[in-house]
Amino acid sequence: MATTADYTEKIPNNVDLHEDRRLQRALESWQPNFLNWWESMGPTLPTQDVYLRTAVNVGREGWANFGHVAMKDYRWGIFLAERDGDRRIGFGQHKGEPAWQKVPGEYRADLQRLIVIQGDTEPASVEQQRNLGATAPSLYDLRNLFQVNVEEGRHLWAMVYLLHAYFGREGREEAEELLHRNSGSDESPRILGAFNEETPDWLSFFMFTYFTDRDGKYQLGTLKESGFDPLSRTCEFMLKEEAHHMMVGTTGIDRIVERTVQLMKEHDTDDVTAHGAISLDVLQKYLNFHYSVSLDLFGSETSSNVANYYTAGLKGRWMEGRRKDDHRLTDDAFMVDALVEGSISQAEVAALTGLNTDLRREYVSDCQSGVNRWNRILSEAGLPQRLYLPSVAFNRKVGAFAGIEATPRGEMLDASEWDGRKGAWLPTEVDKTHVRSLMRPVHERGKIAGWIAPPRNGINGRSFDYEYVRL
Repeated sequence: MATTADYTEKIPNNVDLHEDRRLQRALESWQPNFLNWWESMGPTLPTQDVYLRTAVNVGREGWANFGHVAMKDYRWGIFLAERDGDRRIGFGQHKGEPAWQKVPGEYRADLQRLIVIQGDTEPASVEQQRNLGATAPSLYDLRNLFQVNVEEGRHLWAMVYLLHAYFGREGREEAEELLHRNSGSDESPRILGAFNEETPDWLSFFMFTYFTDRDGKYQLGTLKESGFDPLSRTCEFMLKEEAHHMMVGTTGIDRIVERTVQLMKEHDTDDVTAHGAISLDVLQKYLNFHYSVSLDLFGSETSSNVANYYTAGLKGRWMEGRRKDDHRLTDDAFMVDALVEGSISQAEVAALTGLNTDLRREYVSDCQSGVNRWNRILSEAGLPQRLYLPSVAFNRKVGAFAGIEATPRGEMLDASEWDGRKGAWLPTEVDKTHVRSLMRPVHERGKIAGWIAPPRNGINGRSFDYEYVRL
């Protein structure tokens, strides 16, 4: 398999697509449908061209090529990480066997389902973010939005390739469906709840790329361990691109906190609303919402499905190779978050059924690192306020805590108390209206909106005032 992408092909790829004419024809007939979807459901802001990064190879030696590209001409393609001919399955009942190059018949339906769910999230986020260009706080941010969008489009291609190459007619039908479901649609919504929420403003966008794309990182990390080698290699390459999306979220929130702190000190006030910025309490509410919605994406605390995926070798744990156990888990126990006699607590379960909780905990500690960063900005400014992650029981719609209400500090509430107090913890209509009122576009080079600080560095060694987007 080629490491370098072949850009002479209609569909750039490093999987030697030209050697399988039937597959090539099938994907080339899907391509116009994808481009129609992009035109009708992708970014709405008209642009001439954008300073974008395009993958040129998947090796360790620099894989990105930067240049101004008209977005409709972006060369979406199919890239898998390099193949390790000696790779073995690292967990479950097939541990030690050679990784599968074809889909094992008994796992066909499960693998197809995992690929479809992952594939469905990719176009969903493009749909959620399609109107944001019209209110971008700077050309730098606008470019980052579009980079995220084209990469989500490429991640859709990654899953569609697997469906076409390995799952026959059913796979081709599923690939069509990925373009027919739409985020927030009443008739055919996206599969997972968080991907039907709207992303109406840039604060939501930064929270989404921080919290929800981070969920994507962990889901891809479990699929990277898969015994099905093409899926593993696909996800390994996608993880390189996912890192950029999370950087956009992390540094975006850094810059909002920074600007808020400047104005708090300048005007000696905690409430910077009147000064055209976002107060820390509103930031905390948005954080509470996006974090709790993203926790739901991990599913229930216990799951027999995930236990079966693990045992079958389809989906491993985060950093499976670093775990110091037998990688089979048949006799192990694990503590999961649970409601015990009406209290938020923990319960012991078989380790295999607790794998969703295992993954969620890895995610939670990773999320905390961003919160620590933002709190450092507050601390260095000499301010006492701190942001925090709410309790895992707060605002949950999936799993052990779906049937209860709890405060961000984890105190149980009855329904009427929750209704009376939730506006202190989740964005209210007043909060959303204020945030939206700040979303006035700044499309001039070197200029930036007043509610966010400029970035420390530009893209690829360019300065902040570079012409990242030509409108």
